[in-house]
Amino acid sequence: MALSPTINLDFKSVQDTLQRQFSGLDPNDPSSWPSLPRNLLYIFVCAAVIAGLWFFWLKAVDEELLTEQTREQQLREDYRKKLVQAVNLDALKKQLEQVQQYVNQLEKQLPSKAEMDALLSDINQAGLGRSLQFELFRPGQVSVKEYYAELPISVRVTGGYHDIGLFAADIANLSRIVTLNNLSLAPVKDRDGILTMDCTAKTFRYLDQEEIELQQKSATTKNAPKGVSQ
Repeated sequence: MALSPTINLDFKSVQDTLQRQFSGLDPNDPSSWPSLPRNLLYIFVCAAVIAGLWFFWLKAVDEELLTEQTREQQLREDYRKKLVQAVNLDALKKQLEQVQQYVNQLEKQLPSKAEMDALLSDINQAGLGRSLQFELFRPGQVSVKEYYAELPISVRVTGGYHDIGLFAADIANLSRIVTLNNLSLAPVKDRDGILTMDCTAKTFRYLDQEEIELQQKSATTKNAPKGVSQ
């Protein structure tokens, strides 16, 4: 019967050998170290470099992931908004048509520059038709706004209370827009039942093409940065 060889390990000797390899190491010259600590140091450095690279790579990927998640959320919100608009597209088109019709009606109530004289004549005829006496009918300075022009008219008429009221109603019923502002009534001395009405009648007209272009040019110049010539 064959006997297996016996392995005798001297742990004390192995421990002493390892201790000798790790004793007296020069930290400034790792190349002079024995093979075991030198190899262990190499493995440690490689592991540290790999761990550092892995950490920074994961950090960059994590930041990119957060950015993409935020972008995804924004895209979802945009999609929901556009979906609602798409669902309500027909209703929005109908509303747009209604608004456009309303705007067209308002534009028809605004006279053009050439029609202003006829409108002033209508206001004058409305007073004469109610037997009122015009003591003052003076158009003022035209004030040009962004989309329209405003013409104030200083008016002073004299007549009966009911006639003045009917005159104000006639002005309100004109096909063009005319408003009565800063209205005041005062009795006429020594004339029973006769009043004087002072007011500012304001009428509006839409701008012609030349005035629109001038307004746009003025707005562009006003909004331009200082020192930049147009």
